[in-house]
Amino acid sequence: MSSTASGESHGVVPSYLLARLAESGRFPKAAAAARQTLTAGRPPFRARIDLSIDENGDLVAQLSDAPNRTISDAGNTQQLPGAVVRGEDDGPAEDTAVNEAFDGLGATFEMLLAAFQRNSLDDAGAPLDATVHYGVDYDNAFWDGERMVFGDGDGEVFQGFTGSLTVIGHELAHGVVQHTANLEYQGQPGALNESIADVFGALTEQYALGQTADQATWLIGAEIFTDAVEGAALRSMIAPGTAYDDDELGKDPQPDHMSGFVRTTEDNGGVHINSGIPNRAFALFATDLGGKSWERAGTVWYRALTGGLSSTATFTEFADATVAAATALDDATAEAARRAWSAVGVYEDERVPSTD
Repeated sequence: MSSTASGESHGVVPSYLLARLAESGRFPKAAAAARQTLTAGRPPFRARIDLSIDENGDLVAQLSDAPNRTISDAGNTQQLPGAVVRGEDDGPAEDTAVNEAFDGLGATFEMLLAAFQRNSLDDAGAPLDATVHYGVDYDNAFWDGERMVFGDGDGEVFQGFTGSLTVIGHELAHGVVQHTANLEYQGQPGALNESIADVFGALTEQYALGQTADQATWLIGAEIFTDAVEGAALRSMIAPGTAYDDDELGKDPQPDHMSGFVRTTEDNGGVHINSGIPNRAFALFATDLGGKSWERAGTVWYRALTGGLSSTATFTEFADATVAAATALDDATAEAARRAWSAVGVYEDERVPSTD
């Protein structure tokens, strides 16, 4: 079984949704695929030269970081990594999934570099590896601690996971978390782990599309449901609990406020469920600030993650870290951070930290 350093593989589709799908009578193929997915094991620095012309008409060459991507094909087995089918210097393949994975890894790398000056997942140029066509009708995509792994979906409920840039950005973000705060994958730290991954997934899509916070959908995995599902995406960051409402899959269970915090032993203590609370805090923060989310809002979240955050951080501890990071920018940003955490109930009026 492939695993992260903390012993967990982080799939984008939560186990509670797969468990519900596994009992479906409406989607027999998807139900079988979900059961199989639930029981399946989860198993060099590069640079580029950018050329430009300065005001004097002279050619200027600048050296900058570049991704080092390798895409492999598991051939519908569960053997990793599979056969290499595209490297960094290769042209597009005939396989759409290969090219989507390649492009998605690159888009995530570009967002991390442009927004946070971070050179890959470990900030030291780590290679970006991915495997496509994992398993048969495999209903998930996950980060296994070393690589991205994509299933093809069952075709009834889920379709190819490489088609969603938010999914790719989300899963690679688990690698960033692994190399920074390494948040425990349980309870509130685990929900923060999932939420930060959603934040980076959303930022990757917004950066690639050049969207402002107001233009963004704030949906995670909008492309992975088939048309047979009554739902827009796996999760909505701006409106947790509204992403889907389907007779077979049930209703999106994410709370948007601490008053709805779910206490459960399932899903590693509700890591995919309760992540809705910090997700909404970030979306509110970013839209309150306006402009491009990866700039001020993203910088605050990134600095909180990389500024000595404990691996067992609670929502309140992370909120405090974001307020501290926001305060280092300016008072208006700090006030917006406090408003966001108050809006989702992590801060109560008497609890809001002062920057005085």
